[in-house]
Amino acid sequence: MSVRRAIWGEKEEAIEKALKEVDEDLFRYIRDFAYEEVLARPGLDLRTRELLAITALIALGSPKELATHLEGALRVGAKEEEVRETILQSALFLGFPRALAAMKLFHQVLRGRGPAHPREG
Repeated sequence: MSVRRAIWGEKEEAIEKALKEVDEDLFRYIRDFAYEEVLARPGLDLRTRELLAITALIALGSPKELATHLEGALRVGAKEEEVRETILQSALFLGFPRALAAMKLFHQVLRGRGPAHPREG
């Protein structure tokens, strides 16, 4: 399974289409380099890489991309509690307003996943 499929799940086609609409070359760089080279490297598992991506995207203030990686982290095995702790940890270094915005977004992601994914702890 590709890294994109693992992280994006059923949204893979829609995300790829949206990226291609922005710029075909940029899409290829994201697909080939970011996902299939860097994120596929040995040394860190995909769950850890997604938790790190969450922190970076909180720092950048990129909510659309953050939502994708919040969902992706859960999809590749991060527990809800691990994602919450990642967001809480970010408050210390990135500020409470960014952490609060990320936590609100995480709650939206969880609501979108439905009752089949209760809070883990």
